[in-house]
Amino acid sequence: ISKMISSYVGENKEFERQYLAGELQLEFTPQGTLAEKLRAGGAGIPAFYVRTGVGTLVAEGKENRVFDGHVYILEHALVPEVSLVKAWKADKSGNLLFRRTARNFNPAVAMAGKITVVEVEEIVEVGTFDPDSVHLPGIYVNRLVLNATPEKRIEKKTITQKAGV
Repeated sequence: ISKMISSYVGENKEFERQYLAGELQLEFTPQGTLAEKLRAGGAGIPAFYVRTGVGTLVAEGKENRVFDGHVYILEHALVPEVSLVKAWKADKSGNLLFRRTARNFNPAVAMAGKITVVEVEEIVEVGTFDPDSVHLPGIYVNRLVLNATPEKRIEKKTITQKAGV
C-alpha cells in the first residue's frame, strides 16, 4: 500500500517505520468522518459536508461552505478497490454475522469496496442463519477466506492494578 487513511495509527512499529521513511502517505480522518466516508461510498453518495475538523489540519486543502452560520468542510466518499473485512461466520452465499464491536464499521467497509474479501472463522450451509439475524447480506461479499483459528494479536497490553479487581 502507498497510502493509509486512518483515524488512529496506534503503536504499530512497522507502520511507524514506513511513515517516517517516507514509504507511506498518511491521511488522518476523524473516526466518525471515516465511518461516514465508507457508508457514503457504499451508498453511492459521492461527498458530504461535516463540521468535524474545521480549523485543523484535517480541513487543509478541502472545500468549505457555510450553512446556518457554521463552517463545514467537504469530505469525499471512500470506495476502496479492495475491502478486507473480518466477520465471525458466513454462509456459502456470503451472508455474514459479526461479533461484538466488529459490527461497528465492518459492514460499511464491506459495502464500500469494489471487491470485498471477508475472513471468517466458520462457513456454514445456506439457510443456517435466521434471515433476521444476518448482519450483512452476501451481495456485498466477493470472496470468503476461512480461518478457523485466527491469531488475536495485541501489540501493547496495559494492565492497571486496582484495589479489589
